[in-house]
Amino acid sequence: MHRTKALVSLAVATASLVAQPICAQMQYPPTRKSDHVDTYFGTKVADPYHWLEDDRSAETTEWVQTQNGLTFDYLEKIPYRKTLFERLEQLYNYERFGVPTRLGKTLFYYRNDGLQNQSVLYKQDGAAAPTVFIDPNTLSKEGTITVNLAGASDDNKHLAFAVAKAGSDWNDLIFFEAATGKQMADTLHWVKFSGASFYKDGVFYSRYDAPTGSALSAKNEFQKVYFHKFGTPQSQDELIYEDKKHPLRYFSAGVTEDNQYLVLNVSEGTSGNEVYVRNLATGQQDWTKLCPGFAYDYDVVTTEGSRIIVKTNNGAANYRLVSIDPKAAEPKNWANVLAEKPDMVLEAVVPIGQTYLVNYLKDVTSQLFAMNLKARTNNPVKLPGLGTVSGLSARRKDGSAFFAFTSFMTPTSVYEIMPDGAVKLFKKPNVKFPIDQYEVNQVFYASKDGTRVPMFLVHKKGLEKDGARPTLLYGYGGFNISVQPSFNPQWLPLLENGGVLAIANIRGGGEYGEKWHKAGMLLKKQNVFDDFIAAAQYLQAEKYTDKEHLAIEGRSNGGLLVGACMTQRPDLFKVAFPGVGVLDMLRYQKFTIGWGWAVEYGASDSAKYFKYLKGYSPLHNLKPAAYPATMVVTGDHDDRVVPAHSFKFAATLQEMQRGKNPTLIRIETNAGHGAGKPIKKVLQERADMYAFMFNVMGYTDLPMEKK
Repeated sequence: MHRTKALVSLAVATASLVAQPICAQMQYPPTRKSDHVDTYFGTKVADPYHWLEDDRSAETTEWVQTQNGLTFDYLEKIPYRKTLFERLEQLYNYERFGVPTRLGKTLFYYRNDGLQNQSVLYKQDGAAAPTVFIDPNTLSKEGTITVNLAGASDDNKHLAFAVAKAGSDWNDLIFFEAATGKQMADTLHWVKFSGASFYKDGVFYSRYDAPTGSALSAKNEFQKVYFHKFGTPQSQDELIYEDKKHPLRYFSAGVTEDNQYLVLNVSEGTSGNEVYVRNLATGQQDWTKLCPGFAYDYDVVTTEGSRIIVKTNNGAANYRLVSIDPKAAEPKNWANVLAEKPDMVLEAVVPIGQTYLVNYLKDVTSQLFAMNLKARTNNPVKLPGLGTVSGLSARRKDGSAFFAFTSFMTPTSVYEIMPDGAVKLFKKPNVKFPIDQYEVNQVFYASKDGTRVPMFLVHKKGLEKDGARPTLLYGYGGFNISVQPSFNPQWLPLLENGGVLAIANIRGGGEYGEKWHKAGMLLKKQNVFDDFIAAAQYLQAEKYTDKEHLAIEGRSNGGLLVGACMTQRPDLFKVAFPGVGVLDMLRYQKFTIGWGWAVEYGASDSAKYFKYLKGYSPLHNLKPAAYPATMVVTGDHDDRVVPAHSFKFAATLQEMQRGKNPTLIRIETNAGHGAGKPIKKVLQERADMYAFMFNVMGYTDLPMEKK
């Protein structure tokens, strides 16, 4: 087969397309520059596009409209853009299921028939046919309202749901009777990063005061814990906990399954917390410190009598399970329930009866065990293959648990697991895609400092490594988050077009425990970028691709990753997709809950971190150069990583671009950080990204391979 500059067959009928790639030097609409300057420890830092931080101004609104006009005018000229969208619709159009929540003999689970914007919650009583309990698609014309299960009462009578609009992190909590599906009168507002923990005639939850200024960008401070009694107005909720001395802390409270303890979690950011408890059974009014903060992570799993079982990395970088007596809670008195394993990371522990279901991570794949500590049995659970266990959930009184399993070429299926480790299939999707024609390999490569880094490669079986395959390198590298194998239809158009998907498990994530995480945070963040750059170099050295056919993608912290790598090594990549990225490392902490990331990055308010952050901040390291073709991706309702990051970066990049590669920003309307985005918007965004990528790589026709 002779390869030409055209796309591999998308497995759909298409007309012959002969338009030339759109690669000529672009003319960008001018963006006003101001004389705004910030001073950090005597160093003046210009911020000429500072005005784009005001998401409510008419000037910012006009800028967004102008930039979107440029972007979509460019995309509409790519002839196979529509074909890509139609193919993605076909690939996504299969039944998908969520992991059930059990209330007595009744199961509640989400299901999507394929192309529904939001998944629908179903109720199933025993062997009866499932019925719709809540359909979020009926709540808005564009499918931009999400309804997620936030808690269930221990008497199985009530459910709590978090309702969000347009992808915002702000939620309303609403409540339903489980048996009848009747909505209760109670609605709780200004809730963020909180579930609902039922206790007697109400719920514990966390919220902020109503924001002053923009709800989408104003800094969130002084989170508080309340108890809401059903049937009373929110204004009468009982304040359970506040801390007037520490406005930048998160607080959440939940009741243990046996209703013995109220557990208060306190954190200063995204890693490290401390734990307090109050004995509800004895009527204790003060708080007992159970776990000291904030150097380690603690997660209360269950209780054993009066003792509390906690998963922690205190004294165990790969995590261990400990038993703590609240009356003698000093770490020296903790007893190991499950000691740390040197070659596996303890991911999750779920008790059912006397059994602990224990999920480990080994070389980025799941290992599941059913352990009865009293009987001293440890049964390995037979999984469908090497992949990812997620959503493992149950209450101790349940007779079984549920979990989801997936891998790159294994669509997500849901299983029920018994206390002895026996597994039976609950729901499995029917995917019409030739999965058996593709393969997954895990490779290991050396980073700049010699660190051994794993990477997954997915492509067609028998792929010819001709050094010019369209390749998408994806990474995250932060916040102790592991990027594990999972089936995602969004990758399939790349694969069936003869391309390669590369997932690099770089430092900063949780793939190898807390040591791996710490090796990529704070003053070691450069390791993350070095790992990703080394992955790109490996792909080129091994003849999978070259500099003209390599694209990089990351979202959120991964958007920072892409932004940093494209500014440090603009010569190494053809295409860059920084999505909803943290791109202004000097001001991120000034918006919404950005302050919570200071434990991961450090903050420019500190002289210790200012110079280091400025040294890699994507926004502040743009200079006149030839950069990769770039499509910055964000949402106008992103109130986690506010779109000002992307706005300022895109404006600066357009100013600094000296090459012929296009520099665009795609701003989705009525969309946030990503969670809950309607399927139609997901598909259009992905189709646009592929169209952009293939076009700038020079592909003009379908199919790519011709005889």
